[in-house]
Amino acid sequence: MPRMNASEKFWKSRTAVGFWLLAVAGVILAMIVIGGLTRLTGSGLSITEWKPIMGALPPMSDAAWADAFNKYRQIPQYLIENRGMTLDQFKVIFWWEWGHRFLGRFLGLMFLVPFIWFASVGAIKRSEWPGMLLLFVLGGLQGLIGWWMVASGLEVRTSVSQYRLAVHLGAALVLLVAILWIALRYLRSESERKGDARRGYVFIALVYVQMLLGALVAGLDAGLIYNTWPDMNGGILPDGPFGLAPWWINFFENHGLVQFNHRIGGYIVAGAAVFIYMRGIKLKGAAKTSAKAIAILTAFQIFLGICTLLLVSPLSLSALHQVVAAALLSAAVWHAFELKRLG
Repeated sequence: MPRMNASEKFWKSRTAVGFWLLAVAGVILAMIVIGGLTRLTGSGLSITEWKPIMGALPPMSDAAWADAFNKYRQIPQYLIENRGMTLDQFKVIFWWEWGHRFLGRFLGLMFLVPFIWFASVGAIKRSEWPGMLLLFVLGGLQGLIGWWMVASGLEVRTSVSQYRLAVHLGAALVLLVAILWIALRYLRSESERKGDARRGYVFIALVYVQMLLGALVAGLDAGLIYNTWPDMNGGILPDGPFGLAPWWINFFENHGLVQFNHRIGGYIVAGAAVFIYMRGIKLKGAAKTSAKAIAILTAFQIFLGICTLLLVSPLSLSALHQVVAAALLSAAVWHAFELKRLG
């Protein structure tokens, strides 16, 4: 039997599986960013149909472009906000949404094809197949959730539901966390003596919830009001924080209170990051490094959040704010994994 060279050994190794999963996580991160830009540019409703197969191709003729534009002109967003838009202007928002959907399709192939290869050569054990296939199903489900979100803005609303936006983002983040964790299991061995990773898990949860609160802010355009800090136009609370009935709906639909909650969430995450850092610097190796990464990313994220608010949510800063949030979540996963490895 011929001996394998170094390259062949690598592509049949568990290390290669780990790097492949990290690449998949990178594409998910890109999808999260592009999805945020699609929302910020008001592009998410430009494609009014969901065609998982045929929708992979953009309009290829003038007639096809005219048909797509005509369908868009039937929905409330065009009739109320964008009436008079030209075809060239429509193409700009169309390409944002098409690019987001195309990346989702590419992600499916990027996961499925290498999985078949790694499974066939034994780099992924048979006992691990169900978990990998579950990740693939969750990715497909994300496409359904995305269309469910888009559908909320096609009949009555001029934008998608903030609730469905939060669910869509939340599902993407769950997928990102799961793939990162599994990638680390392939790249770094776990010791038999499991360390106490509870504070790492709590921090993951805090960042996750904070990102969902950010989705509510984005869905309501709540970052366009109360553009002062640390006060809210001179007050501690926004005006009429519980003006809607029933009272609990204010936490999800009152623009001022939704922004206030996101601010408070940021302070809680900051406090937790300080705790993670103070405990982490007493550790060694990757656990210490990941704690430092959390501290740096949290400080930068707070700075970005304040700048984004004070400058009334410019597109570039809003996108960077979301990128760093996802990076912080990834660092939190890394730190929790390293804590678990400690004996």
